[in-house]
Amino acid sequence: MFEAVPPFDTQLTEKTVLDFWREQQIFQRSITERRSKGGQPYVFYEGPPTANGKPGVHHALSRAFKDIFLRYHTMNGRYVLRRGGWDTHGLPVEIEVEKKLGFSGKEQIERYGIAEFNALCRQSAFDYIQEWERFTERLGFWVDFETAYVTYHNSYIESVWSILKNFGEKDLLYQGYKVVPYCTRCGTPLSDHEVAQGYEDNTPDPSVFVRFPLRDQPDTALLVWTTTPWTLPANAGCAVAADVEYALVAEDDGRKLILASALLTQVFGEKSYNVLRTFPGRELLGQHYQPPFQFIEFSGDAHYVVAADFVTTDNGTGIVHMAPAFGADDLAIGQQYGLPVLLTVDSQGKFIPAVTTYAGLWVKDADPHIIADLRSMGLLFKAETYLHTYPFCWRCHTPLLYYARTTWYIRTSAFKERLVALNQTINWEPSHIRNGRFGNWLENNVDWA
Repeated sequence: MFEAVPPFDTQLTEKTVLDFWREQQIFQRSITERRSKGGQPYVFYEGPPTANGKPGVHHALSRAFKDIFLRYHTMNGRYVLRRGGWDTHGLPVEIEVEKKLGFSGKEQIERYGIAEFNALCRQSAFDYIQEWERFTERLGFWVDFETAYVTYHNSYIESVWSILKNFGEKDLLYQGYKVVPYCTRCGTPLSDHEVAQGYEDNTPDPSVFVRFPLRDQPDTALLVWTTTPWTLPANAGCAVAADVEYALVAEDDGRKLILASALLTQVFGEKSYNVLRTFPGRELLGQHYQPPFQFIEFSGDAHYVVAADFVTTDNGTGIVHMAPAFGADDLAIGQQYGLPVLLTVDSQGKFIPAVTTYAGLWVKDADPHIIADLRSMGLLFKAETYLHTYPFCWRCHTPLLYYARTTWYIRTSAFKERLVALNQTINWEPSHIRNGRFGNWLENNVDWA
């Protein structure tokens, strides 16, 4: 059916095989001849490698897998369009250039010049692309680099803006808040995949138990536990479990505390206390308290008790301090109850001027000062150290903050039912992926930030 190629010497070396393919344009002919003969199209756009470093063994493996399918369809007479691509945007490329320049933050980039820095990023990406092309040819992976798409080219960028414009015209774009794992040094959120690369065990953090006095009950306070004292100036509410048993207990000095009955022994330890009564958490709902700090003005109601299904009695006190600006669960429950999002921290992780007592302090550095102030105000029940697993930035090893950022969303949930239905028409291999990993993801679809 197809034109014959010159006789092939089976004793040729690997290098000569590549020369033969190049000289005879074997790859190009595998496309043009099948296209001219009306071969059924099989379209492949490569998920683009990031051009921020040299390829490794795992890249050879993934390219081999791709090539198996493409050669199979080519050998069966199909017209296989193999279009390459290069991911040249974003932090991976920038971090590579920062390392070469010895930079450690955005301020140095701005002093150096953004245009000049971007030019170095483009050159770095281009240099690595040359390495990747040599590697790809040497591996024997056939892909068309002549028509490769490059994400920093204006034509590609304009195509993305065109798609966003289309979404906007269909009322599929909106702006809101999203709590994201955020690196204050790099000045950027991290994806879940990136966060997974930076967890460290046995990270010490403060463990503080704080009194939140109830407004309508003299000498009575909610006992709240947190490992992030720096979020207390952003407190907007407290959460309890509606069906869990709570206890009103009297301390030796006559002051009264409320916490989960199951945690009394764990919290008080050797200290003596007297249980006055027990009751379900729902009795606390709606009760207002006095927060330990109040720096930011806001409209609407706040600083009262709400119910949340994430509250447990595994540790702490059974009463969760909620700062919607610094926790995904807090933000979701806060939106449900109309609690304000009090952004007390800037993009560098430092307290804003409105938080006068700690203005300019990086949040982790502020923790000891906040604990000392809680003690002087008589609100600190006890302070300890808590060892737990905590995420750090995989690039610069800065502790990540969970931070509410202004975010644009694409309303993917509007197509949830259609996505779920179409997934049932796909021939998954292995078949359990359809209703397992991928199906579960579609069933729990949320709008894409």
